[in-house]
Amino acid sequence: MSQTGLILEKQWLHILFLAGLVTGMVILNESGRMNTGNFYGVGTKIWFWLAVAMAIAHQVFVWFCWRTQLHLSLLTRILGEKGFSVYAVLFSIIGIARVVVVFILAIANRNTLPMDTTVLKILAVAVAFPAVYLFYSVKRYFGFRRAFGIDHFDPSYRSMPFVKKGIFRFTSNGMYTFGFFLLWFPGLWYASIAALWAALFNHLYIWAHYYATELPDIKRIYGK
Repeated sequence: MSQTGLILEKQWLHILFLAGLVTGMVILNESGRMNTGNFYGVGTKIWFWLAVAMAIAHQVFVWFCWRTQLHLSLLTRILGEKGFSVYAVLFSIIGIARVVVVFILAIANRNTLPMDTTVLKILAVAVAFPAVYLFYSVKRYFGFRRAFGIDHFDPSYRSMPFVKKGIFRFTSNGMYTFGFFLLWFPGLWYASIAALWAALFNHLYIWAHYYATELPDIKRIYGK
């Protein structure tokens, strides 16, 4: 397979999955309550699509950096030893913005979900627990450098075993299964329909990243 083919490997699946999700969000966005409210004069509809755009930008950024580094060593050829650090900082900035925009969306669209707010707040706290445990497990057993994808940059990480401690005892995909529960918190806490749909988009879309980008990379890096 050519280098271009390797970089684009399985991205047809990414595009197909994304197209389906965006189409679904366009249809849902026609609902009146989805567009109710604003935050500092900026309407909910804009915050909603910004939340979708941030998710897409984050995952496309990771795909580009991982694949061009893995197959071309692009970032380290341009930036040298700082290649991973620059990538990690940008990853963090976009990732944090991804979460912040969903929180703002929830505030803008608050009280649009017709359910008891006490029940919703209890649910919000409940979904936060596995997300917090996930980040604790990453810090203690996995390491944030590995979570960011340093195995694409540093070959010495490629001989390390897969982690089976903490939350990873229950699933090898703890990051995607439990970490994204954090994005459900604002929609439940603020009773926001739009934020809950944005959380669903994020939680489903991360699996496009897994199957189209991360899993093929795991097979090439670790041979399994």
